[in-house]
Amino acid sequence: MRVLITGATGLIGQEIVKQCHAQDITVHYLTTSKSKLSKEANYKGFYWNPNTNEIDHTCFEGVYAIINLVGASISKRWTDSYKKEILKSRTKTTQLLQDTIIKHNYKIDHVVSASAIGIYPTSLTNYYEENATQVSDTFLGDVVEQWEKAVDGFKPLGCKVAKVRIGLVLAKDGGALPEIVKPIKFGAGAAFGDGKQWQSWIHIQDLAGIFMHILRYELEGIYNGVAPNAVPNKELTKVAASVLQRPLILPNIPKFAMKLVLGEMHILLFESQRVSSQKIENKGFNFTYANLRPALEDLLIEE
Repeated sequence: MRVLITGATGLIGQEIVKQCHAQDITVHYLTTSKSKLSKEANYKGFYWNPNTNEIDHTCFEGVYAIINLVGASISKRWTDSYKKEILKSRTKTTQLLQDTIIKHNYKIDHVVSASAIGIYPTSLTNYYEENATQVSDTFLGDVVEQWEKAVDGFKPLGCKVAKVRIGLVLAKDGGALPEIVKPIKFGAGAAFGDGKQWQSWIHIQDLAGIFMHILRYELEGIYNGVAPNAVPNKELTKVAASVLQRPLILPNIPKFAMKLVLGEMHILLFESQRVSSQKIENKGFNFTYANLRPALEDLLIEE
């Protein structure tokens, strides 16, 4: 089998590539950097520049499925111009893929695209399943809604389409976890706000596993990419401190302070989404890290 991955060199993409190779799946990937073009037999790079609608269409040759992960990081300050970049990097790239498939008459069977739990409105009491219809009135809610709509454009091309709404990704060398534990390591860890906001987290190995499971069983529809047991923010902070054997002595960090530091992006720390993983489990996926402590022990304890 051969798949095309956009965003293959990113945090999640690298883990998916690793799992593809472990299952003897050949990877084609698109990159905007000509210096990142590999010519290995099972890992071949192709150049594209979505800003100029440039793409090496031979990336689709022999490809059965697309894993779509591309998108500018949301972990940078949200200026007006960067907000446009966050949205465009998700919708315009998707459109370019679709236009190229149509133009050159490629047959792609399956598309598995990243999405985000940011589409769900913040709530301390709701337990969100994939059929929830409310959309968050935040910038992120708007981005995810437009992103998913763009991905649906693959359906008229005869593709089965699946979307994975990703939660807080825990990984050793990137994403939020190193930033979360940095102050804890220096004895300055603290929960955000009242610490009651739900954090629907997932170990990166399980997240990549969900993409692979959807690919293998040709699943369609929306799936939440979160572990079964969400925790409040104060619990996440407490368990991380316990695993690192560090005390938590500071008071909680108030919302206004983080708004001063991060601007609008501070909502990433204070939004509360408790999200269900039941649908993907019902499709036969088994989590390696269903609970927070074993996940953090795997990622934070040095061998």
